[in-house]
Amino acid sequence: MTPSPGAPSPVPSLPNLRDLGAWPTTDGRVVRDGVLFRSTDFSAMATADLEHLENLGVRTIYDLRSAAERTALPDPALPEVTDIHLDVLEGAGMTIPGNIGKFLSDPKTVAMASQELSGGKARDLIADTYVKFVSMPSAVESYRDFYRGLLGEHPRPSLFHCTTGKDRTGWAAASFLTLMGVVKDDVYHDYLLTNDRLVPALQPIFDDFASAGGDPGLLIPVLGVDAHYLDAAFGEVDKRFGGIPGYFADGLGIDDAAQQQLRELYLV
Repeated sequence: MTPSPGAPSPVPSLPNLRDLGAWPTTDGRVVRDGVLFRSTDFSAMATADLEHLENLGVRTIYDLRSAAERTALPDPALPEVTDIHLDVLEGAGMTIPGNIGKFLSDPKTVAMASQELSGGKARDLIADTYVKFVSMPSAVESYRDFYRGLLGEHPRPSLFHCTTGKDRTGWAAASFLTLMGVVKDDVYHDYLLTNDRLVPALQPIFDDFASAGGDPGLLIPVLGVDAHYLDAAFGEVDKRFGGIPGYFADGLGIDDAAQQQLRELYLV
C-alpha cells in the first residue's frame, strides 16, 4: 500500500508522531517513507504501543530538548537505538517552547502568567524563538549535527523530537522538507497538522487551566502551532542567508554537495 503524506501516527498514544515520507517534490520525486519520523517525547506512550514504536525500525533518536527536559522525562532505552542529545535552545532562558513541560505539568502557573500570555504576547514570544532556531549558536550547532547525522554519521531510520513535537521539531521538519524540494504549501501543511493531531489530545490541559481560573484561549498559541511562527523562521533565513540553500551552506555548513547527497538519500 502506497503511504500518504502526513498519514496518521502508527503509534496510537503518540498522535503527533508521523512519517515525513511521501511528500511530492518539485522535481517529480517523493520523500522516501519509513526513514525519517517526527514526534513528541514519549511520556504519553502507552506500554502496549511500545511494539508499534519498535516496528518503525528506528535506529537513531535525535532528542532536541534541554538537559532538564531529558532528566525529567528521559527517552526510553530501546535495543540497538542510538540516542543523540541536541539541545537546540541551550542558554536561551525561559522560552515558551523550551519550557512547555512546566506549562503542561502545572496549569496554575500558566493561570498566574495570564497577563504575560495575553494580547498576542505569547504568539510574539514564540515567533521570536523561531528566529533563534535560525540564528542562535546552540540551535545552529544542534541542527548542523542533526543533518550530519542524517547524512550518515548515525544509522537510519531516524526519529527526532522535542517535548510536544511542534516547535524545535517543527523547524527541523520544515527545513528538511524545504531542502528536499517540497512546495511551501505542503511544508506548512505538515507543520500545521500538529493542531489537528496534538491539540485535541491536550484537552485535559485546557480543562485544568479553565478550572484554575484561566482563559483556555490563551493556551492555543502555546500548545498549538501558527503559520506566523514558521514565517518568522523562514524570514530570518531569507534575511541572513538568502534562502534555504544558503542557510544550509553558510549557516549549517552543509555545502551544495552535501545538500544534494541528502536529496539522493531521502528522495525516490
